[in-house]
Amino acid sequence: MFDKATYIGRRNALRAAVGSGVLVFPGNSLSAMNYKANCYPFRQDSNFLYYFGLDVPNLAAVIDVDSGREILFADEQTIDDQVWSGPLPSWPEQAGKCGVNDCRAAGEIADYLQKAQAGGRIIHFLPFYRAEQLVQASNWLSVTVGEMNAFVSPTFIKTVAAQRSIKTAEEIAQIELAVDLTGKMQQAAMQAVMPGRVEAEIVAELMAVAAAKDCGLSFPPIFSVHGETLHNPYYRNIMENGQTAVCDCGAESPLHYAGDLTRTIPVGGRFSTRQKEIYNIVLQAQTAAIDRIEPGIPFREIHLFACEKLTSGLQRLGLMKGDIKEAVAAGAHALFFQCGLGHMMGLDVHDMESLGEQFVGYGNMPRSSQFGLKSLRLAKELEVGNVITVEPGIYFIPQLIDMWQAQGKFDEYINYHEVEKYRDFGGIRIEDDVFVTESGSRILGLPVPKTVAEVEQACER
Repeated sequence: MFDKATYIGRRNALRAAVGSGVLVFPGNSLSAMNYKANCYPFRQDSNFLYYFGLDVPNLAAVIDVDSGREILFADEQTIDDQVWSGPLPSWPEQAGKCGVNDCRAAGEIADYLQKAQAGGRIIHFLPFYRAEQLVQASNWLSVTVGEMNAFVSPTFIKTVAAQRSIKTAEEIAQIELAVDLTGKMQQAAMQAVMPGRVEAEIVAELMAVAAAKDCGLSFPPIFSVHGETLHNPYYRNIMENGQTAVCDCGAESPLHYAGDLTRTIPVGGRFSTRQKEIYNIVLQAQTAAIDRIEPGIPFREIHLFACEKLTSGLQRLGLMKGDIKEAVAAGAHALFFQCGLGHMMGLDVHDMESLGEQFVGYGNMPRSSQFGLKSLRLAKELEVGNVITVEPGIYFIPQLIDMWQAQGKFDEYINYHEVEKYRDFGGIRIEDDVFVTESGSRILGLPVPKTVAEVEQACER
């Protein structure tokens, strides 16, 4: 945990910004995989971690804005709990670590909330992303699950999103721990990739890097020679010489802050000429986009700038044609770059995504419905203290190529005859984590091999 002053300060700022009502924080519980006693690894709710820091299951808390009360609701361990899981400090002792002095039995939260509601006070919840949280909250208020939407508070959401978007120095230190560990995972993959190995073997090795430091993963790893599938969960392909593998992975710091890096690795240790050409287009777009980052610039502009860089490179190879800006405005580049340039990162790898991308990534900006651009998770103006990913890519998806060609889509911008030569190419993505500073930005973490020469050297044994 951070020092208790950090959590007290965060809660004070939250209370002042919301103004009135009762703010409710359901912590996460253990969740069964296939029967009650066999649970998924526990991961505390990120908002609960941000404001209270206690990383154990079956907790709930409220901040009573009007009275100033802060209450932790939890049951003390039974002897059975201690036999099976070991003893824990008392709840008053644990709550004191985050500056909360009022601890009550878990069952008392329902009475507290119902009395507040009966008194005409506003009960504020954040959006629910787990069914058990939703059911539990509906029981606390004695309403149906369907009625709980009325208690999801835009004011609460906006305030939390604004607070969590600005990372403090102690948060940056945690993120850099995660990014550095993620970099070691990437370098382990570069050493492990070779023809004849199964993708799952590489995944096991990079996961072991995090496990050896007693750290978790910020998301399930993406590792595949079919990098054209953006979030490929399949690890059973046998790697062959001449292929490339997209490795997108992330570790969590001890306090659950995320890292998220992507590198593309040549299976035989060397990129082919054609692979180098595509790789360098992606790398140049990424570098140029990072150089453009500064406070006050909408990330949507940086995304479109990167798209223009990708389009320019594809034109040099003869895959695209016509006016670059017009092609990007029309969305023709999305045949090759179907997603957004990046996202917020912090306690969640897609930071605060459970609060809703419109609140977190767009604010008052409208969201495009255009293919490709609609998948941009972050569009609004960047602020000092934001941590974002920058991850352009080029992906050749045969099914998408066939569909657009059959439709004659963007014939004025796409040379389908030349694209056909790349239909078995796969995909290339390069990603770094970037901190927005007063003077621009800096890439977080220790350097991880990224140029063609650096990656090839890292693959040497």
